[in-house]
Amino acid sequence: MAHLLGAHQISLEYPTKVVLDTVTLGVADGDRIGVVGRNGDGKSTLMRILAERIPPDSGSVTTRGGIRVGMLDQSDTIPEDQTVSFSVVGNKEDHEWAGDYRIRDVITGLLTDVPWDATVAELSGGQRRRVSLAALLVGEWDVIFLDEPTNHLDVAGVAWLAEHLNARWSSNAGGLVVVTHDRWFLDAATTSTWEVHDRTVSFYEGGYAAYVLQRVERDRSAAASEARRQNLLRKELAWLRRGAPARTTKPKFRIDAANELISNVPEIRDPVTLAKMSSQRLGKKVIELDDVSVVIEGKTILHPLTWHLGPGERTGILGINGAGKTTLMKLLEGSLTPTTGRVSRGSTVKLAILDQRLASLDEVQQDRVSEVIARKRTTYHAAGADLTPAQLLERLGFTSAHLSARVFELSGGQRRRLQLLLQLLEEPNVLLLDEPTNDLDTDMLTAMEDLLDTWPGTLIVVSHDRYLMERVTDQQYAVLDGHFRHLPKGVDQYLTLQRDRSPASLAELAGHGIEEDVSPDEAPSSTLRPGSSEHRSAEKEHASLTRKMGTISTKIADIDQVLVETDPGDHERLSELARSRHELQSEMNTLENRWLELADLLG
Repeated sequence: MAHLLGAHQISLEYPTKVVLDTVTLGVADGDRIGVVGRNGDGKSTLMRILAERIPPDSGSVTTRGGIRVGMLDQSDTIPEDQTVSFSVVGNKEDHEWAGDYRIRDVITGLLTDVPWDATVAELSGGQRRRVSLAALLVGEWDVIFLDEPTNHLDVAGVAWLAEHLNARWSSNAGGLVVVTHDRWFLDAATTSTWEVHDRTVSFYEGGYAAYVLQRVERDRSAAASEARRQNLLRKELAWLRRGAPARTTKPKFRIDAANELISNVPEIRDPVTLAKMSSQRLGKKVIELDDVSVVIEGKTILHPLTWHLGPGERTGILGINGAGKTTLMKLLEGSLTPTTGRVSRGSTVKLAILDQRLASLDEVQQDRVSEVIARKRTTYHAAGADLTPAQLLERLGFTSAHLSARVFELSGGQRRRLQLLLQLLEEPNVLLLDEPTNDLDTDMLTAMEDLLDTWPGTLIVVSHDRYLMERVTDQQYAVLDGHFRHLPKGVDQYLTLQRDRSPASLAELAGHGIEEDVSPDEAPSSTLRPGSSEHRSAEKEHASLTRKMGTISTKIADIDQVLVETDPGDHERLSELARSRHELQSEMNTLENRWLELADLLG
């Protein structure tokens, strides 16, 4: 593969910290690289150096002549007085940009709810972020650097972005480097991983799941002080390998090594024990919504719904921004009175909410962390043991030095973790989490999930983080057009429902009367009448897809076996096998999506 750009012996030091020390690495055609590491260890710094946004203190960055490099930074870079349309398509005539499939795809994927003629100053922070991402993606680039691109994207938006990047270049062309805490996105869009840690960068084959395995292997030989971190990763590996089939086929590593590592790892959660403990704390009645609706200023936010939460229920709520998820959480919390219907709670319910604003920390901003936790319980029961608040803080990534820091001095991620700890120390039996992953790196997300695994209560999670949603909840619901709907097939079913809804046309978006073609696959679906010619045709296609998926599954299994038998040092052979496997898996994903669509049509 041809070299695109690289760094040789680069170092960078801040007044109080060495961030990178003589690091050498490169990006070649076909590379799809995910960058992970703890917050503050230098992920964004490394990417800015490679994109030549900032110079290193020493060392050099070289690029192949003529390559085009684009970058999405974390900061807003578009002038506030520019319109959305000019920011994305510049001075192009309407017919010119509307006739370009890539531009149409980007606009409909990211900007359907953004006023096309508004100035950037009029937009929300999330809308600005998506305009910046769209402005980048409509361009032609040989290398793209993305710094937290999934921020402000919902589950469907993240899935769209992964699909767009996978289709953007051929498998042996272009380069992608992405920093993100979204672990599902890493597995969906990347094929290798860089971990930035301890002033250096470690390299791993495969996406996030493969990275977890290889890191476990590395940590297995580390000192005893690493034992706790290793156990967390082993537990997460067990989740990855025991999860949905689509997830377990993605890692590109030696399968026998993975099975050996997780052979003695217990299940992620003990649902029977947790349900029993939850029932003892809650009784039979938790929160019941009966024929509840919400109408605000004449607009129906939630149509009448009935939902009875049970003890120990672990539920995820999906929906686009503005769909009504937060309204639903306020009904559960009791801070909002429904327009119609009734909300009732069990007499033993003790509810806590982790909101997006960190409001529960407002009154303790000037207090030291040690003072704040000293006011709470002296112990917390988790995983069969009593832990002190200090031990819980350690599990959530705090050091002894953080105990003397004042709350306002903590980073966003640290404040979010402190907020969760304070809520858990209150020992609620109903916990509502509203976007709990904000400002957390992958290590801290793993630690938080581990803590929630042993929490015996009713858990409701609103999140755009698909990985977290599937990891900590047992069932999912969606708010779609104000209606509350159960998703027996989980997040995949939600994405299918979103795709099947009529997409906003470019005419609505731009107000220029330009029609956008909708392919048959994108048209709204309905159940076909049994016995009709359409029904028989769909049955034949469904059966054909089933056979094709079986054939591809066999091919993937054969490649997995070859991977097991291949010398780990034969990088060329492993890369070839990985590429073949990736292409087969992409084909499988396409077939599975169509298979699900047909299954819905056939009823």
